[in-house]
Amino acid sequence: MEAKTSKNEGINAAKQGNVNEDSSDTKKKSKKGQKHQDDSAAESKSGRTEESKSNRKKKENKNQELKSNTKPPPAGGSRSIRPRVSSMLQADDQKVLAKYAKSLQKQQVPQRKTIQKQVEMFAHLYQYAPDTLTHNISFSTSVIHPAIIKLGLQYAEGIICGSNARCVALLAALKKVIRDYQVPTHKVLSRDLEQKLKPCITFIQQCRPLSVSMGSAIKYIKLQISEISPDVSEKEAKDRLCNSIDRFYNERIKYADESISKTYALTKINDNEVILVYSFSSLVLKILSDAHEKGKIFRVIVVDSRPKLEGRELVQRLVQIGIRCSYVLINAVSYVMKEVTMILLGAHALLANGYVMSRVGTALVAAVAHSYNVPVLVCCETYKFHERVQTDAFVFNELGDPDLMIDLGQGKNEGILDDWRSIDSLRILNLLYDVTPPDFVTMVITEVGMVPCTSVPVLLRVKHYS
Repeated sequence: MEAKTSKNEGINAAKQGNVNEDSSDTKKKSKKGQKHQDDSAAESKSGRTEESKSNRKKKENKNQELKSNTKPPPAGGSRSIRPRVSSMLQADDQKVLAKYAKSLQKQQVPQRKTIQKQVEMFAHLYQYAPDTLTHNISFSTSVIHPAIIKLGLQYAEGIICGSNARCVALLAALKKVIRDYQVPTHKVLSRDLEQKLKPCITFIQQCRPLSVSMGSAIKYIKLQISEISPDVSEKEAKDRLCNSIDRFYNERIKYADESISKTYALTKINDNEVILVYSFSSLVLKILSDAHEKGKIFRVIVVDSRPKLEGRELVQRLVQIGIRCSYVLINAVSYVMKEVTMILLGAHALLANGYVMSRVGTALVAAVAHSYNVPVLVCCETYKFHERVQTDAFVFNELGDPDLMIDLGQGKNEGILDDWRSIDSLRILNLLYDVTPPDFVTMVITEVGMVPCTSVPVLLRVKHYS
């Protein structure tokens, strides 16, 4: 019995030893498997990182190659890509000038020569020589209508000036162009007429840059042309276009001025008022005339500046209707501001950020009035509102004829600057416009009501949707 038990114990011990050996072997194998998995995972990670690095390098190399191979988009490229700066503000770029000359040649529009001696800060603006416009115009073969040529020469010589006057003259000339236009065979009026108007507008722009009022009128006319159905006869289409031009003049200019003057501005003029005005404005002249007809007693101080001295014409017209006036130059504006009770100003344009663009010197008058706490009222029609944002008069402006600045009047020093172009150290600058911050403007009087300058974007939005 004892021998049997000892044998059984030995067999059990051997079995336990075998089991222990098997478990140790499996543990070793599992450890080896884990090490192998860890090594393979590490190798795969390192492989992935190396692949990602190589992919990144490849992508970087491809991007560099694309950047090096890509060319800038052309000036007349797709409509979605627009240049940040207009070609009319790049007069100092020779490439832009060459492209502009080619476009003028295609449209058969003569190119004016620019004045070489300019102030460097305003070299990006075009400044044309006054006597180089009609040298290359052939009236027999020109695609430009004679009425447009006459109008452009009047713009260039300064015979027609002022935003409203320039816009009214443009509307009258475009009516003549439309009346004399004949639709060619196998063509549609809505497409061909717009192409015929392009060289006319380009020629006017060569004579003098378009005002905001003229730009609004041109957009309106182009819209009316595009809405004409091809089924409409030629005579009916012309009548519709001429009627739309008359409607634009009546609603946006004539009736708008009457509404501004008789409905809103008259309520701000009281008896014994001393009103200061600057330069000449047809709308301000109408307001003062209507107030005088209503029997209101007031006095007007006209502030003027060189070189055009447009305030003289305003003084002459006011005196003819019996309004008491005083006439001073802009260097004396702080002296007369002490007795002023209100200021009426015209405007070339009202910008989307509330700044007022008007004749140069307007910002100075408004700044002096602000320091004396005198209310400044700007009278402007809504068709002069523009989406452009502008805070200075350097980037966007218009340069006048510098020869107008050398006229110092009759006296001993007459003609002292006649040869200013031969003096290397002398430059003459004749800026036409400046911008007035909205902080200096108390109120803007329009045909839709009296609003602050900050309401210009709202009125632009309403105008766009209407």
